[in-house]
Amino acid sequence: MCLLTYYPQGVAPQTDALLNGAHLNNDGHGFAIVAGSQIEVRRSMNPEKLVESFERMRKKNLDGPALFHSRLSTHGSIGVQNCHPFFMGDRRTVVAHNGILPKEVHPQRGDNRSDTRVAAEDFLPNSSFGSFATRAGRRRLTQWLGRGNKLAILTVDPRYRKSSYLFNEECGIWDDGVWYSNFGYLEPLHDFSDGCPLCESAAEMVDIYGFCEICGCCVDCEEYVESCCCYVPAMQARG
Repeated sequence: MCLLTYYPQGVAPQTDALLNGAHLNNDGHGFAIVAGSQIEVRRSMNPEKLVESFERMRKKNLDGPALFHSRLSTHGSIGVQNCHPFFMGDRRTVVAHNGILPKEVHPQRGDNRSDTRVAAEDFLPNSSFGSFATRAGRRRLTQWLGRGNKLAILTVDPRYRKSSYLFNEECGIWDDGVWYSNFGYLEPLHDFSDGCPLCESAAEMVDIYGFCEICGCCVDCEEYVESCCCYVPAMQARG
């Protein structure tokens, strides 16, 4: 799943949300902060220490945008080398991503990089989409991504008019001034260790918001998702 979090200029981190996402997506973490004419990037396998570092550094650098990423591995090895964000082209631009990118950037046999890392290092700097600073370039990149992929780019390259770009922004969630790629930042409110009370499916068939993937009911109130009011954001996400 992964969780990509984007902070506009002036917005401070919400530690609990980052830690919720990190615990659900525990294959490595990283952040980037636009700080004047450079981008500060840190990566770690230890979410608690990295969130603490991000909170401290972000408070000192609120004048630019920032992002935080927690990874759930789909391609490539697990380790700091595959933690987002990745430099794209040069050290003035970084990219982070949530989803599974098209097959053009899936790593070949023997390549331990993730699909996002391959895209950042090999594909996007040389793509035919054109500059993402242009409307046409952003449209082509969005079409290539498809609806299932969300991408954040931070840059201090003076060729670009803005210091941040969000792709498929409408597929994520804005909450209290922060953009999240999915609801993984929320703490699950349900105890579904016994599985579904209606259809008796195993706990593995209940998602992180407490809805059964088989019959579609809430394990707390036993109402179907359309009628459940236990957890409105999750209900809206399925609408």
